[in-house]
Amino acid sequence: MAKGLSATVTLRDGMAFEAIATSGHKVLLDSDESVGGTNAGFRPMEMLLVGLGGCTGMDVISILRKMRQDVTSYQVKVQGSRAEDHPKIYTEITVEHIVKGRGISAESVRRAVELSATRYCPASAMLGKAARIRHAFRVVDVESDREETGSLD
Repeated sequence: MAKGLSATVTLRDGMAFEAIATSGHKVLLDSDESVGGTNAGFRPMEMLLVGLGGCTGMDVISILRKMRQDVTSYQVKVQGSRAEDHPKIYTEITVEHIVKGRGISAESVRRAVELSATRYCPASAMLGKAARIRHAFRVVDVESDREETGSLD
């Protein structure tokens, strides 16, 4: 059985909560002023997108490094669309991987994204049970400015 993770979320004041996880790291959660918050931290639903971006990002960069791709910068952009009615779950999420470097193979990036999306990233597997997740990538050669794009769809 996989090692368990945990988090404790404690009310600070208003709608602000401090969360501490198994790792010992802390993050502040809050809401906007319209529901009693002060906009002092992440929204809980934003954290789901952050978790997905971090999970797939760590997979992809690890795989690209094993493939010996010369990555000079890497960014994961995650955008979610939510249902109109409560509980306002994510219905569609777009994950875009932007990889810059020298001589990077777009096929290697596509394969790394695919492995993360279909095999390694538990956040993607879990959120994919409720929302359609679209995976796209952009590869930019920093020397020639040549750009290639693709998706798993």
